[in-house]
Amino acid sequence: MKLDILAFGAHPDDIELGCGGTIAKEIANGKKIGLIDLTRGELGTRGTVQTRDQEANDAAKIMGVTVRENLGFSDGFFINDKEHQLKIIEMVRKYQPDVVLCNAIDDRHIDHEKGSKLVSDACFLSGLLKIETALDGKPQDKWRPNLVYHYIQWKIIEPDFVVDISNYIDVKMEAVAAYKTQFYDPNNTEPETPITSKNFIDGIKYRASDLGRLVGTEFAEGFTVERHVAVDSLFDLI
Repeated sequence: MKLDILAFGAHPDDIELGCGGTIAKEIANGKKIGLIDLTRGELGTRGTVQTRDQEANDAAKIMGVTVRENLGFSDGFFINDKEHQLKIIEMVRKYQPDVVLCNAIDDRHIDHEKGSKLVSDACFLSGLLKIETALDGKPQDKWRPNLVYHYIQWKIIEPDFVVDISNYIDVKMEAVAAYKTQFYDPNNTEPETPITSKNFIDGIKYRASDLGRLVGTEFAEGFTVERHVAVDSLFDLI
């Protein structure tokens, strides 16, 4: 199945928090998008693997993505090695995306930076003919995405470009809210974490609002790039 965009997240909810609005917008524009979670978030303080699975499925339906898969890497302990790279390569070759979105290059959670580098490296390797992979017993063709973009997460990183999500902020927030066990719930009696406060949830929308303000829109999401951003015309900029 050929997809336009393939988004990776180290944990279920990373994608929604980092680029849920952009994904919703591109789907509304007719793009086919898939999501790949690297782990099942089994080390999360709240919830269980089962609840995270259900929440991830619910969020995917809200955004309208074509497919969502989980690679089952070890939460907190996966590494950027050949074994893990080959699993990513299989997914890239399976879905042949033109654009890949992945974790922030630098962030509070160690899995985010690891996941970012892992996916980026695998995207390059996926274009090498002599790396052989197979899916369901059938050899895969090499494939390298045209672009790899990194969404911004906990740390405030200066974006290289932003996407106007003014008409999709409500979809983003609804998709985030699908993770009922993970975020603010005054009735939840499980231990508090840095992401369970109301301030954290409010901050998601505030950051989108602040990025929007800086570029003259209501809400926006920011991304960093691995190479220079190019446009066909000065009028491509908004």
